[in-house]
Amino acid sequence: MKRYMVLTWITAACALAANKGTGTVTFHKDVAPVLQRNCQGCHRAGEAAPMPLLTYQQTRPWAKAIKEATLSKKMPPWFADPHTGKWANDRTMKQEEIDVLAAWADSGAKEGDAKDAPQALEFIEGWNIGKPDLTVAMPLEYEVVPSGTIDYQYIVIPTGLAEDKWVRAAEARPGNRTLVHHIIAFVREPGSKWLADAKPGVPFVPKKGDGGLGSAEFLVGYAPGSPAVILKPGMAKRLKAGSDIVLQMHYTANGKPGTDKSSIGLRFTDEPVTHRVITGAVATNKFAIPAGAVHHEVKASLTLQADSEFVNLLPHMHLRGKSFEYRVTYPDGGTETMLSVPRYDFSWQLWYEFDKPKKMPKGTRIDITGVFDNSANNKFNPDPGKEVKWGEQSWEEMCMGFFDAAIDVTMSPGDLFREKKPAPRTGD
Repeated sequence: MKRYMVLTWITAACALAANKGTGTVTFHKDVAPVLQRNCQGCHRAGEAAPMPLLTYQQTRPWAKAIKEATLSKKMPPWFADPHTGKWANDRTMKQEEIDVLAAWADSGAKEGDAKDAPQALEFIEGWNIGKPDLTVAMPLEYEVVPSGTIDYQYIVIPTGLAEDKWVRAAEARPGNRTLVHHIIAFVREPGSKWLADAKPGVPFVPKKGDGGLGSAEFLVGYAPGSPAVILKPGMAKRLKAGSDIVLQMHYTANGKPGTDKSSIGLRFTDEPVTHRVITGAVATNKFAIPAGAVHHEVKASLTLQADSEFVNLLPHMHLRGKSFEYRVTYPDGGTETMLSVPRYDFSWQLWYEFDKPKKMPKGTRIDITGVFDNSANNKFNPDPGKEVKWGEQSWEEMCMGFFDAAIDVTMSPGDLFREKKPAPRTGD
C-alpha cells in the first residue's frame, strides 16, 4: 500500500508539473489523486464526512468549499503544533496539493479526460480494519428520545471466548452517527463486580456513585474523527477468556426520535506478543470554570511507576475546550512538550500516533494543561453566563489526556500506575 501511495504521489507531481505550462487543472488528472490521499477515507458512504468525494459528479458542487476549507487548514482536520512531536498519522496536506485544489476551483472545476484518472481506491465496506474475527453488537436497537438529557447507557455483552485472545486491531462503529456522541468498549474480566446488577444485552444506568470502572480496561472507542485501532507488530490488547464487553453509549438528542444498534469489530493475532497495550489517562474532575472566563487553565499530572512506551495521545475536553498540552518531566530532570494542540476542536476527537513508540522510563511525570473559553466569544459555548464543572454531558466539561502505553507482556496494567510498597522487613 505504501508503494502504491508513493507511485500515486509521483504521478500526481509529474502531472501537476506538466499542467503548469498549459494552466489546465482537471479533476481526473490532478484533483482525484489529492482526494485519494487526503479526503476519501472519510468522504465516502458510511463514514464521518457529510458528503462523498469519490467521483467528479460528487465533487464538482463542492469545488469552492473544498478550496476554502483547505486554504484555511480546516480540512483535513489536524490540530497538532508542527513544532512539537512527529506523528505517523499526520494529516497535514502539502501546500502543492492545496494549490492544485485552489487552481481547479478557480479555473472552472473542469472534469478532464476520464482516461487520466488514477485507479480507484478499494475500500472495505463497513470495517476499516478488514473482516473482524469477532463482532460484538448490541442485541437490540436502542430508542433515542427526541429531547432531554440521556444518561450514559451501559450494555454488557458476553464474548463467549473459551481462550485468551490478543487484539491487534479494533474498531467501534455507530449504528446511527447522528445520535451517537461516543462509544467506549471496555473489557470486563471474569469475577469483576463492576455493573453486577446489569443484565446481558439490556441497557443499564448505574446508580449515582456506582459508575466507577473498577479493573475494566478500555478496549476501543468511537467519537467524531477517531480512527480504528491498528497496533504495531508485537503489540496487542488482551481479551481474557470469559470476558464481557461493556459498551458505554453516549447519545445526544437532536430533536427527532431515532434508533441505534452499534457494534465493535476485533481482529486477533497469533504472532508473538511482546508488549501489552493499555489505555490510561491523566485527568482531574476537581475544577470550576468561571462564567465568562476567556482563558481558564485546568491542570493534572501523573507519575509513571514502571517503564513503558507511549504509542499515541488523545486530548479530551468538551465545547469550551480551547487548547491542550502534554508536557513530561523525565527522571533525569529533562523536560519536553510531547503534544501541543493550540486550537482544540470538540468535533474531531483525534488520536495523535507517534512515528515510533516513545520510551517513558519509570518515574516520568506527565503534566497536562487544558485551556477553556467560557466566554461569549466562543461560538460553541452553550451558556457563557454559567460556571462549569466536571460532568458527562457535552454542555458540562472534562479535562482528560488519554494515552496508549505499551508495557512488557508479563506486567500487570496496575504496575504502571500504582507505586509498589516496599516489602516489610523481617527479623534477622
